[in-house]
Amino acid sequence: MSTPVRAGLALTVAGVLLAAPPAAAHVSVTPSTAQAGTTLLLQVGVNHGCGDSATTALEVKVPEGVNSVTATRTPFWDVSRTVVRLDEPVTDAHGNELTERVDTVLFTATEPLASDLRDTVELTFQVPDQVGEALAFPTVQTCEQGENAWIQVAQDGQDPEELESPAPVVQVLAPGTTGSATGSASNSSEVVAWIGFAAGMLGLLLGGLAFAQARRQPGAVPE
Repeated sequence: MSTPVRAGLALTVAGVLLAAPPAAAHVSVTPSTAQAGTTLLLQVGVNHGCGDSATTALEVKVPEGVNSVTATRTPFWDVSRTVVRLDEPVTDAHGNELTERVDTVLFTATEPLASDLRDTVELTFQVPDQVGEALAFPTVQTCEQGENAWIQVAQDGQDPEELESPAPVVQVLAPGTTGSATGSASNSSEVVAWIGFAAGMLGLLLGGLAFAQARRQPGAVPE
């Protein structure tokens, strides 16, 4: 086989290996950062179903330190909550004494959300005074068949990119500072996936051109 043909085939094979589409996005939250002490409207986004199965429910676990949560009304989701008692009463931003806190918020779809559609639900709460910490919102996505449990939280010293099913997180900032817009432990890995996808498509194109050029050369006979 001639050298140009070998080069063309090598580029084509590399392109096929790299051109796999990026993995489906995880459940994400927007924004991914918030200033301590502020009231935050948090959007929780579900970007796909469980494979080809439609989504029927989202259960969001509320992190400790967030005691009161209000869900936004929507005609597409029914909302229910579970509460747990606090070890000691606390006072909220309005001066009310709280003896229990919201533990989970369950959004049940009024009609199953097709796997090729996305949607968001919303939660409003006061960001706790925990500057520098990440508030994790483990979320279980239930489908007509199966479920996706986005519940993994990085431990101290662990790279969040190592997690297969990361829980969406909100980073708590000091008052007066700003950060990025969307929170998912998979953001940078998705960027890498798109870069690989683009490189793969370029490899396919260059491989095809090299192979075609080699075939057009006079007297070029495969070995």
